Amino acid sequence: MTSQLVSSEALKKTDKILFIAHLALGDFTYLQNCFQAFARAFPHIEIHIWVDEVRRTDNAAAWPYLKKYALYDWLAECPFAARIYQQTYSPALFEQSIAEAQQQDYPLAVSLSTLRPPMYAALARQISPRGLVAGMKRPSGILAFSRRRAYRKLDVALDPDNEVRAGTHISDVYAGWFQQLFGIVTTPLSRFPFVTIPAQWQQSAKHQLKEWGFKYQDQPASNQGKLLLINPYAKTKKRCWPLARVVELVAALNSMEAWRGTHFIVNVVPEEMANATAFFEQHAAGQIRLFSAQENFFQLPAMLLECDLIVSVETAVMHLANAVRVPVVALMRQKNPEWVPLDRERSVVITASNRRDWVSAITVTQVTEVLSRK
Repeated sequence: MTSQLVSSEALKKTDKILFIAHLALGDFTYLQNCFQAFARAFPHIEIHIWVDEVRRTDNAAAWPYLKKYALYDWLAECPFAARIYQQTYSPALFEQSIAEAQQQDYPLAVSLSTLRPPMYAALARQISPRGLVAGMKRPSGILAFSRRRAYRKLDVALDPDNEVRAGTHISDVYAGWFQQLFGIVTTPLSRFPFVTIPAQWQQSAKHQLKEWGFKYQDQPASNQGKLLLINPYAKTKKRCWPLARVVELVAALNSMEAWRGTHFIVNVVPEEMANATAFFEQHAAGQIRLFSAQENFFQLPAMLLECDLIVSVETAVMHLANAVRVPVVALMRQKNPEWVPLDRERSVVITASNRRDWVSAITVTQVTEVLSRK
């Protein structure tokens, strides 16, 4: 242990802790290592996690997708998480969740939120009015009265950008937070992404591939071909790859000797399945199978585990590829190099040429040049 912002004495007296974060799957892929390290360092402290939905809305039409957010399935299987707050996607449920959390009378609440940190400092104090409250605090200008007032609600403040140098990977950033807050020192190897896939979902992936005729046939073909999964979807258009490029890539690989006979799967986010089905039926009928983790998050890593290669835009899929130890070609902008896949041996990153370019600027030729060497 090293010096820390939350004292050892405070941690000894604490029987439970609430972490507040606006978690995406990519965030959790690396933060879970930190939660796991905390659980091992302080086994007497129960870990509770508040997942704040930044897309919170009073539009009821959006609730079904927000309610089934895949991260909740993953969290439910994590042995270190004793309680999860996941009903935060509507204003009414958000207020209800605050009331439930206040009943816990948390002795320690920690905001790990870098998006609107003053708001989350206030939320942490609202949930834990009598406890020790720690959170992120970025420097505020002299006229930023509301921010400074919110930051005064923190007993312990951490500048998330402090000691973060250019080129620092996000896994190291998160590990640095836990070292500064709690004195937990971890090794680079312990920050590597991982996912434990329940057996039922591994069997489900195998069954799906057998139905498609890709693997696990009773009388397998002499040359089954490679299995390649393409993920063109991300939360924002800036990080998506056009579906037309996917069709072009499939055609290009079919013409390359090394990739002939390849089976192609396109990963589709559930809300886009209808549109994707119509598009590929028109432009690549019979060449591509569409996949979506409609039932449970673990359907996704289970399918990734079966693949020979994954081509993905900069989203959780490329990090999960590292977690299941499958080679990945990552299509990225220049903007967030801290999010490159961590497994350098199994990862190739293709970056858009200009800083302002979206992922859509990456050409099929750039991808096939990489795949021609595999």
